[in-house]
Amino acid sequence: LTEVERARVSAGRPLADIMPRVLERLRIEKRKAESQIVTIWQQIVDPRIAAHAQPVGLVRGTLFVTVDNSVWLEEIIRYRRREIVERVQDAMGKEVVKKISFRVG
Repeated sequence: LTEVERARVSAGRPLADIMPRVLERLRIEKRKAESQIVTIWQQIVDPRIAAHAQPVGLVRGTLFVTVDNSVWLEEIIRYRRREIVERVQDAMGKEVVKKISFRVG
């Protein structure tokens, strides 16, 4: 089949046939973004912060970051949160990471 013929055939396919594949691809992209966050985190965050805070998950645009103690949590939230959010959003996109939730863990 030529590309035009394939396009015509696929254009007539029911949405129920197409959606599972689309959803599967979206999940792959989400997992890819999650794995990229871990790698990018080390590159974009101050090494002192990265030594005490690590991303642990990305759920519906919220990046969850575990901080190893309350002193560093306070430092990050009080003085560095905005900078970290901006750097992560610049690297990953605002649609991928809308906000960051820091917690001791």
